[in-house]
Amino acid sequence: MNLKQFLKLKKISNADFAKNLNISPISLSRYIGGQRLPEKNILLKINDLTDGLVTPNDFYLFNEQELKLDSNKKKQIKNIAKNIKLGNRKYLGKAITIIESSLKEDQIAAQFLLNEFRNNDNSIRIGITGVPGVGKSTFIESLGLKLIEKGLRVAVLAIDPSSKKSGGSILGDKTRMEKLSVNPDAFIRPSPSDGHLGGVAKKTSESILCLEESNFDIIFVETMGVGQAETAVYDMVDIFLLLLLPSGGDELQGIKKGIIELADLIIVNKADNDLKKRAEITQREYKNAISIKNNSSNKKIIDVLTCSSLELIGFDRIWQYIYKFIDERKKNQKFFANRQLQLSKWMWNNVNLRTEEYIKKELKDKTFVKKIQNDVENNSLGIVDASNIIFKYISKK
Repeated sequence: MNLKQFLKLKKISNADFAKNLNISPISLSRYIGGQRLPEKNILLKINDLTDGLVTPNDFYLFNEQELKLDSNKKKQIKNIAKNIKLGNRKYLGKAITIIESSLKEDQIAAQFLLNEFRNNDNSIRIGITGVPGVGKSTFIESLGLKLIEKGLRVAVLAIDPSSKKSGGSILGDKTRMEKLSVNPDAFIRPSPSDGHLGGVAKKTSESILCLEESNFDIIFVETMGVGQAETAVYDMVDIFLLLLLPSGGDELQGIKKGIIELADLIIVNKADNDLKKRAEITQREYKNAISIKNNSSNKKIIDVLTCSSLELIGFDRIWQYIYKFIDERKKNQKFFANRQLQLSKWMWNNVNLRTEEYIKKELKDKTFVKKIQNDVENNSLGIVDASNIIFKYISKK
């Protein structure tokens, strides 16, 4: 963590921190901006005042990537950040495009952009998952329009499967949320999953920060809906909703699925026309099964509700449940504790991603790695032995 990030996180002004260091605010600004390197005694004092979060290395390695941005690019990024704060959807789209980009220059720009943002605990992040065909997009549009009627601003990050050839989104959820996509108080962003487990795009967490900086009240994260792999979204949201089809399997089999154990609310969608009675039966079965499981393992108590996105029935009750759930978690501080835990999880996710990218880059053209791979494919070398050889090479590097 650099000093700028620390001061932003702790909400400490430059003037107050400079006073504690016994230096002028101008000197501190130069340290933060990289124009000057602090003296040894100042470095140690900064390390002490930040409880070790900002180390001397953070200055010696000062924003190495940021320095590669020319002044014009920095002005452009600052302008994007300014317009995001003003709620400009055009610039919000630009920002997320930069964040999702795999180009080195854009990755550097994204880091610079995210450093301009402050943490915002005013939004509600709602994760939506369920099997394909359960009606996630229609559900989000129906609930989203109802929330806009209540004066709330709604954003949707719709994680689509990635095209193997282009790497882009295949489905494009804007086409499935026609009314919501044209509403001035809504923003919909279909993003490719990039093949990541959990159906959550690499940069979803950073995109959430952009939306919160733009003061959206409600942020939906809709996953691909491929089943049990969707648990990654749980670590990004404040409440996790699981949508089910009427009679989508017996209740005991359903409760065994880890995805259901993570859910904060289960919703049986498409409770209309000929499916209404089946939806009520499914609701009753899941309630009974959850009740049995709660009694046996003291798990969290969750509810099972029904709704019809077609007939717009059940959404008031669903919103009441969500609002009450978030309100109670804020009162007992669990909401804020979860947000803090998410920050550390996002940090380690970034570490893992950058490590993976480094390893791929480092090993890409190594002849011995290609030979090891061929030996594994020909069954002349075991997977564990091959992994150990490569790991030892990386460790030495």
